[in-house]
Amino acid sequence: MTLRELEIFYGLSEETHLLNLSKKLAISQAAISLAIKSLEKKLSEPLFDRLGKKLVLNERGRIFKEKTYEHYLALKDAQMEFEQDTFAGNLKIASSKTVGNFITPQIVFNFLSKYPNVSIDKKIDNSYTIIKMVENGEIDIGLIETKPESANLIVQTIGDDELIFVSSDERLSKDKYFIDNLFDKKWILREKGSGTRELFINALATLSKELNLFMEFTGFEEIKNLLIQNKDALTCISRFAVLKELERQELFEVKLINIDLKRELYLIYNKNKYQTTLFKEYKKFIHKSCEAY
Repeated sequence: MTLRELEIFYGLSEETHLLNLSKKLAISQAAISLAIKSLEKKLSEPLFDRLGKKLVLNERGRIFKEKTYEHYLALKDAQMEFEQDTFAGNLKIASSKTVGNFITPQIVFNFLSKYPNVSIDKKIDNSYTIIKMVENGEIDIGLIETKPESANLIVQTIGDDELIFVSSDERLSKDKYFIDNLFDKKWILREKGSGTRELFINALATLSKELNLFMEFTGFEEIKNLLIQNKDALTCISRFAVLKELERQELFEVKLINIDLKRELYLIYNKNKYQTTLFKEYKKFIHKSCEAY
């Protein structure tokens, strides 16, 4: 049954003459009759007694009205609120580690502050996993560091990032090095599937086989803590991830010759996704927010 059928049913329960109700609802008498017949068919029994030109609620019609009218009013209120507040709703997003830890939290905070009737479920994962989640419709928007090659996705650039090399050994920051001069260091990298690791390894090409990959981690904090405690360790990491440590001089940037690891950050969504007003507004909000980075 539809809200329109119910609206006509309740109207007819108060105004028994089709002509009068037709004028009140601005629809034809035939449309009223069809709506009532449709409702009665769905309930498998008549709700009105046909008494000449009048339709009068019968005993089943009266109990149906009693049981449903409050629920109908609640649905109408919800419909009105939903139509008036196009920014109410729930978004599901996922961000890769760099974006999710250092960019997304403030964007989400600002958006929820502006639109309090919105809720956002957010996850952090590697770029490869997020691409699959967007393709499968598990999330609405993905924010990643690796440009996907998928015909099922819309891909938009939202900003730039730079990968740098850092160590807690201040002496290394005083000079510039070829990468093979640092192969004796204990390299700590992100896990496979991470956009950061993928960009670094691809830049090394065949030299990556000579890299002393000492440990792998999924989280930035573990890597940074190990670097701070071990001067012989080195990593390739987003500048966003170590801004505070660089400012506090707990870590130091190590300059490499002939390796410049800049990358773009991407917003992705499924090309077949229906774009609600809320979805469009959040997408626009992300683009505008990322202009500040």
